[in-house]
Amino acid sequence: MNIVFDLGMVLIEWDPRHLYRKVFDDPDRMEWFLAEVCHGGWNLEQDRGRDWEDAATEAIARHPAWAREIRLYRERWMEMVPGPIEGSLQILEELDARGTPLYAITNWNGETFRETRARFSFLDRFRDIVVSGDEGLIKPDPAIFALLCRRNNLEPAHCLFIDDSLKNVHGAQAVGWQGHHFTTPERLRADLVSRGVI
Repeated sequence: MNIVFDLGMVLIEWDPRHLYRKVFDDPDRMEWFLAEVCHGGWNLEQDRGRDWEDAATEAIARHPAWAREIRLYRERWMEMVPGPIEGSLQILEELDARGTPLYAITNWNGETFRETRARFSFLDRFRDIVVSGDEGLIKPDPAIFALLCRRNNLEPAHCLFIDDSLKNVHGAQAVGWQGHHFTTPERLRADLVSRGVI
């Protein structure tokens, strides 16, 4: 069985609130900013490969009064990533120790992913990582799952995809993969035990 991990919020914690709680005194204003200015759809375009300067220009055009806060999204991006999710990291290490083939597919901007990879040596345990921002593809596009299989000569039926987004899990299942909707490391471990993987 090939185990294919999503990274953000499965193995690595990521939340812009870790940064913007330091920027905003008012939690409600922070939530408004993350919902209306630097929102999820805006961030997803960076995951698809949009340049950060282009992203800032677009957001500032919509909300010029928030130019400083918009630019902080990239300037202090690493503050959004406090560290690994320890229970998941332990599972990854156990799988690696067993010689389980490990891969990853992540919706992540290529530039910030390379900075993150330099922080976390456990990412070297993967045989291959497909990074959406480098490929111009984002989950759950069927092409991103096909790309991993093609690059590594994998059979979809022999791949188990682990992601915190149910939409992405369904996307993998639609192209013949097995799937696990990640909610907690404990539930992931139980599923892997039931499948005889660990």
